[in-house]
Amino acid sequence: MSLIPKKGTVYVVDDDEAVRDSLQWLLEGKDYRVRCFESAETFLSRYDPREVACLIVDVRMGGMTGLELQDRLMERKSPLPIVFITGHGDVPMAVNTMKKGAMDFIQKPFKEEELVSLVERMLEHAKGAFAEYQSAASRDALLSKLTSREAQVLERIVAGRLNKQIADDLGISIKTVEAHRANIMEKLNANTVADLLKIALGQNQAAKA
Repeated sequence: MSLIPKKGTVYVVDDDEAVRDSLQWLLEGKDYRVRCFESAETFLSRYDPREVACLIVDVRMGGMTGLELQDRLMERKSPLPIVFITGHGDVPMAVNTMKKGAMDFIQKPFKEEELVSLVERMLEHAKGAFAEYQSAASRDALLSKLTSREAQVLERIVAGRLNKQIADDLGISIKTVEAHRANIMEKLNANTVADLLKIALGQNQAAKA
């Protein structure tokens, strides 16, 4: 097996050691990088949102449940695709997780081919989701450089207001507006107004590349 798996990382969170070992053996045999955790709490403390990956998690665990873990990841706006492992009695609960964005759920005992196929789909989905996540994070980092006044000017530029109108809106001179515009362009690494609008409106350039 190569030192760097070609297919991506799969996180497995399950408090059943036998299930973790089984999934790790199966997925590493398919050239995935597998990282196992016995609790949702441990996973959250070590999870790196910058990594293209997917998550397989048990619905029912001691401590934080798989459902609570999904909620925590949603709060963090994580792009991590999730599939739940469920027992027969958990199916209605699992359906609810899909309404909240989970990609799928599999019932115990699960078929190896079904799981591997699902992991492939999740990681393919993850590539696009993580590109969007990184684009949004980069945008937020750029916008955080603006002062509150510059943010007010940018908001009005996006709304199509002219310099004189912006000056009237904010009770400042046109020269001050022009100075703010220049600072905004520089801080956001924008060469044209079109570039500025793409950044401000959060248009995903990665998806267009």
